[in-house]
Amino acid sequence: MCGGVSAPARTALQDRRIFAMGGGGFTMEPTNPLLDDYVLSLARASCPRILFLPTAAGDTTGQINAFYARFAGRGCVPEHLSLFRLAEVERPLAEIIGEQDIIYAGGGSMRNLLAIWRAHELDTMLVEAWRRGIVLAGLSAGAMCWFQGGVTRSSGPPAPLEGLGLLGGSLTVHADGEPERLPVWLAAVRSGALPGGWTLDDGVGLLFAGEQLERVVSSRPGAGAQRVDAIAGELVRRRLEPELLGADARGRSADLDEDVQELRRVNRMRGRAARQARME
Repeated sequence: MCGGVSAPARTALQDRRIFAMGGGGFTMEPTNPLLDDYVLSLARASCPRILFLPTAAGDTTGQINAFYARFAGRGCVPEHLSLFRLAEVERPLAEIIGEQDIIYAGGGSMRNLLAIWRAHELDTMLVEAWRRGIVLAGLSAGAMCWFQGGVTRSSGPPAPLEGLGLLGGSLTVHADGEPERLPVWLAAVRSGALPGGWTLDDGVGLLFAGEQLERVVSSRPGAGAQRVDAIAGELVRRRLEPELLGADARGRSADLDEDVQELRRVNRMRGRAARQARME
């Protein structure tokens, strides 16, 4: 029977899970369920309750519908919480949060997400949920928010922004899809405005056990991640090779849409050209 399991009052730090995606999931990969299936696998319950927070995108109907299209019938109990439509919510927020097995934050504006969460004290409820062992997951803004900081485009140009700080370090997302973010993040890490951290391509996710990185996975062949730190004013980069999800994923690599591959190549070229121009 579906319905999840009761979360304990507190769990040991190493038993707390956060899964942060650079991009992908149901909003970016409607025909590729690998990352979302992986999210479900992180729950302790065999039929977990999963709550979607579409706050960062303004609780758009399209994003909410995409969530149900992905998770309905997948052996879970999907639900969403709209902070823009609280008149329709019949239970206390803390009760809704506390009965979940997984909480999944969507992408959009990181700045707006944090401001609205704080206005409703949802930030403190989510911290408590993590301490109780409820899995926290998210992509893009919904991934960066768990870290000490990230790079947001909420006001137009990419800019550093402080996060909730559940995870040490910083995160930047869409490294291959939105290459203009990366130079801003690297400059912030070099200057100390943001701590060192990770950069993720679309389709790549980081799994943290407590505050330690446990696993790097990907739904797409060729997608990657890096760990970057500033040491004596110089950036030190280390590439992380993700584990490709799906038993037959490698066999499907030749079937990737050629237009998508070309777009990624163009974005990388634009990013390199922009960086070279700034150095001249």
